[in-house]
Formats: sequence, structure tokens, C-alpha cells
Amino acid sequence: MSDVSKDLVAASSKMIILSILSREESYGYKILTTIKLLTEGGWNWYEGFLYPVLHKLERDKLIKSRWVNSEEGPRRKYYQITDRGLKHLKSQQEEWKFVDSTLHKIWEMDIC
Repeated sequence: MSDVSKDLVAASSKMIILSILSREESYGYKILTTIKLLTEGGWNWYEGFLYPVLHKLERDKLIKSRWVNSEEGPRRKYYQITDRGLKHLKSQQEEWKFVDSTLHKIWEMDIC
């Protein structure tokens, strides 16, 4: 679904990035390709969207970064979730599950 509103993409972007980084550390381009893969091409984020979110997560100490030399090209900045980020992710997961559950209940109501 590529026509997801910008508001919903913005609201979910931190959660998506933290979820990806909770699995393994990663760098910008790989995060972008992971999102594209997970959404089956429905979301095609660009660097101009991703990096401000990564910088905000880093300022909030939810992730940290380190530079790594690459044999394939220029060095890459790898991002890793912090303990604080994991706690935040867990909290956000509970909130999103509640919202999802509530919406499903409403959508399944027989209002006729």
C-alpha cells in the first residue's frame, strides 16, 4: 500500500526503524532496502526522510552510531539500538498493539 498518508508514515517511522535495529545493527542504505522489502515496495523511503529520523533517534539516545570502514567502498555509519531504545520500543509496541486491537474491534462491529 503505497498511498499511506504522510502522517501515518511519520508516526510509524521511529517504531519501524527501532524494530529493524532491534534485530541487528544496520546502516542507512540497508535500512531503506529493508523497509522497501518488508513493505513489498509499497514504501520507498529516501535518504532525505530517513536520516533526520535517525539523527533524532540518536539525539534522544534511543540509538547510537559508529563508523566502519568498508572494503566495497566508502566507510559506513552503522546504527545500533540502545537499552533505552529497546525499552522505548517495548512501550511503543504495547501502544500500537492497543491501537490495532481497538481498530479491529471497531471494524468488526456489525453496526446495521
